[in-house]
Amino acid sequence: MLRYTLMRLGIFLGCLAVAWGLVYADIVPSGRNGSNGLWIPLLALVLSAPISFVVLRKERDRASVQVAARVDRMKANMEAAGLAEDLADERARAGTKTS
Repeated sequence: MLRYTLMRLGIFLGCLAVAWGLVYADIVPSGRNGSNGLWIPLLALVLSAPISFVVLRKERDRASVQVAARVDRMKANMEAAGLAEDLADERARAGTKTS
């Protein structure tokens, strides 16, 4: 998961550099009234999203499998804890009925 996040960040930073270069070379219009601090990262985000979607498909699938396995383990642990609690409750009720 960390690898996927770092790869996404790398693509975004690359797009940020390209967007900055395009704006300051006057190829892409700059923001109005000095709003380049918001315009350039927004442009980079719009550029990096489809690139990440296509380029990182395999890595995203790998991360998805890891997350699904973690969720399954958590569900199994919660179910086991619930069963243990039910068993302890049944034992406690059986102990109070015979007393």
